[in-house]
Amino acid sequence: MTTRFPVAMFVRGAVIALGAAAVLYGCASVPSAQDDAALTDRTIAMMKASFKPKGQAGMDRLNQDDVQRICSEYAEKKLPDSLAKKIEEESLAAVRYPADGKMVGDWKEGEKVAELGRGMQFSDDPKKPNGANCYACHQLSPKQEAYGTIGPSLYQFAKKRGFGDKTTAYAWAKVYDAEAFSACTNMPRFGQHHILTEEQIRDVVALLMDPASPVNQ
Repeated sequence: MTTRFPVAMFVRGAVIALGAAAVLYGCASVPSAQDDAALTDRTIAMMKASFKPKGQAGMDRLNQDDVQRICSEYAEKKLPDSLAKKIEEESLAAVRYPADGKMVGDWKEGEKVAELGRGMQFSDDPKKPNGANCYACHQLSPKQEAYGTIGPSLYQFAKKRGFGDKTTAYAWAKVYDAEAFSACTNMPRFGQHHILTEEQIRDVVALLMDPASPVNQ
């Protein structure tokens, strides 16, 4: 739901590029797991040597969590079903729902969050709210003239799935951490990585769930 790609994706890309270069220059044997690990370590070391902290973008952004590390490891390989299931189950178990049980906010505010692409970049003011930039990857309204297609269309999200508690809980968890339903997805983990506040997630869920929202017209 955003064009902001995690550092993990750059790690994957760099590892793949270096691996391809190794083949190009005549590696005589198939790389072992130990070779892969060494290549990943070299790639990360190279990135850390090249990146400089600036503004709110610190060196900590180069540190991968367990899910990112696994997804980088399997960037060019099929993720085993058992491992995908493990990632999804653990991610879903870690989703934090609102203490007051209220998961639906104001869809009009959610629309603002969905349209806003600002946030998390070194040049952005960390005191201002982040956006989700949902339109970069999804269609949300038939009135949109331009939208991304990296993710599926969300038009009539609740109208097709139902307006009940089960769909609402699914929408919350999906926005909070999409890994809970699709291991190694490209969708940012808005709650897990503290990109959006709890109130912002409520409002985005409202955009998806409220019958009056343009999403459900």
